[in-house]
Order: sequence, then C-alpha cells, then structure tokens
Amino acid sequence: MATRFPELGHYALPGHTDSPADAITESRRAEELGLGSTWVSERFDVKEVGAVCGAVAATTSDIWIGTGVTNVDTRHPLLTASLATTLWRLSHGRFALGVGRGVAIRAQMMGLPPVKNRQLREFATLMRTLWKGERVFGHDSPLGKFPYLHQADWMNEPIPLLFTAFGQQSLEFAGGVFDGVILHTFLSDEAVRRAVSLVRRGAERAGRDPQSVKVWSVLAVACNASEERRLKLLTARMATYLQAPAYGELLFAINGWDPEGLARFRSHDAVKSVPGAIDGIATTDQLRSIRDAIPPEWLPAADGTPEQCARRIVDQFDAGADGVILHASLPDEFAPALDAYARVRPAQRFTSRTGRPA
Repeated sequence: MATRFPELGHYALPGHTDSPADAITESRRAEELGLGSTWVSERFDVKEVGAVCGAVAATTSDIWIGTGVTNVDTRHPLLTASLATTLWRLSHGRFALGVGRGVAIRAQMMGLPPVKNRQLREFATLMRTLWKGERVFGHDSPLGKFPYLHQADWMNEPIPLLFTAFGQQSLEFAGGVFDGVILHTFLSDEAVRRAVSLVRRGAERAGRDPQSVKVWSVLAVACNASEERRLKLLTARMATYLQAPAYGELLFAINGWDPEGLARFRSHDAVKSVPGAIDGIATTDQLRSIRDAIPPEWLPAADGTPEQCARRIVDQFDAGADGVILHASLPDEFAPALDAYARVRPAQRFTSRTGRPA
C-alpha cells in the first residue's frame, strides 16, 4: 500500500493521558489519512513506550512506529536492544528507536547521573552491534560495565536510530552519530534552519554524508481550534516546557529569545499558581491567565485555518527539514490541514520516499 504522505508523522497520545489505548485508534486513523509514521513519547505513568508501541504494531499494517523518545539510561542496554528488536519483528520491520538524554531534573529525582555525549555514542554503537547479532565482551565505558551481552546469532536488524536534540552542541553531535534527529516543538523557522545546519555540519565533520541524516521538525497543530482547545494544544504545552528547569533555557537558546522573558514567565502569578505540570492539571481559567504570559512569537505553530496550517507544514521543509511530525492535535483534528496540504505539497521532493524515518 502506497503511503500518501511518507514525509509526515504524528505524535500519538500527545501530552498527558490516562487512556493509553487511545494510541491504537489514533495511529489507525493516522494510517488511514496516509501518514508515514506514528511516534510515542514516554512518560512514567501509563505511557511506557514498549507497551504502547506493541499495541500500535499489532493493530496497524503500514505506518512506521517510533519512540519519540525513550531515555538511554532508564533500562539496561540489553533490555533496550530487545525492546527494539521485538518491536521490529512484531511490526514486520516498521519500528524506529528514538532516544534522548532525558530531562535533567527528573533524572536527578530518579537517582540517575546526567547523560553525556560519550554515553550516547557508546549506546548507539552498542545497539547497532547487538542488532547485528554480534557478541559484546568486557564492555567498560561511561555507559556502564557489561561482562557479556548478546541477543541472537540470527539477528541482523536494520533498525533506524534517532536522537532528540535541540541544544546546539547536541545537534552537531547527533549529526555525527545517529541516523536521524528529532527537533523540538515550537522552534521558529530560523531555529529549524539553524538546527538542520548544525546536524549537517556534525555529519560532515564525522565523515558522513550530511544528507543521510534525516531531520524531523515537530510542529504543534491547532487547526480551526476553539479557544478552549487551543489553550490545551498550544498554551498548556508551551507553558509546561517552560516550567522545566534547564529545559526552557535550551528552548530559548535555540530560538534566540531574550532569556529575561523566561524569568518573567516563571515568576508570573498564574504560572506559579499551578502546583505541577501545567498541561496535566491547569484549569481553563488558569490557562487563560497563563496565555497572557506567552507572547505570540513564542508559539511558532500551525495555527488557524486548514490552509494556514498547510502553509506552515510547507514552511518546515523550506527551512530544511526532511520530515514533519504533527504534534498536539489528534488525527481527526488535523485531517482538514492534510487535505489543504495535499494541494500545496511539494510532491517532487518526496517521489522516492517511504515511511522509513531515517
């Protein structure tokens, strides 16, 4: 079956959820709409990526399934390798492993040390070695000490390995190590250009073909959204990112925004009134007040009519992205934008594309 939009993906279970089974209906609908990939981000409640991706793999037939993302240090490397190979086989070769270094403050609360680039490099090497069915003896690196690791001699799984990054050093590093890079939501077009350039530079410095590393923009979508829904899709999402120590700073840095603005946001009475993740517990009235603390330029998104949203999707490709992951909205909500996108889609760019993300 030909995929209508192999260059597009979407996030299943965007943000907070208490109903992980929704990922099944969302991903099946995305497949019907012709998207190339569905992505699941991990939260430590009811969004364990192995379980969710397994359910999606069992109930879809064509769409690619990716973790977007899981952390490299919250499972033993052999378990992560097994998660990937199991999902690869379960989906008949439609799985991509997307990883990240994690949110620093959460890792600290879990008793985990910060993840450095050396660990990420070792992780990528180790995954690829295990996926080839090779044996690992006496591994001793910043990733850990592992006397013996092996999966199975018959394995040779070409699983795409992607990394989520938006810090400048992380982007350049990722270009030299991973098959693909997933950017962050709410990057301006100029920030996307800058990020793509950093990834390409990192690949070139590592002696790789810069075009071989696929860069995915992540675009929040609020197509014909009501005020209340828009508050959930855009305001709550951005506010939650900005709440997180160090996380908001990285987002401001890649966008080139004045860091004093972040300090003002965090000190805003409406923001301080929410004792937890804003996207999980803030009321509509609280979100209205928080909206006043977020200037429009902090919300580069696909917002408005289907035609306006379609134009914003094309903007991501014009900025250099290889693919776009639609975020925040559910498939039925962004479906009108896809119809409009089909009319302005630069089809010649994607003549040889499949849903494989990297």
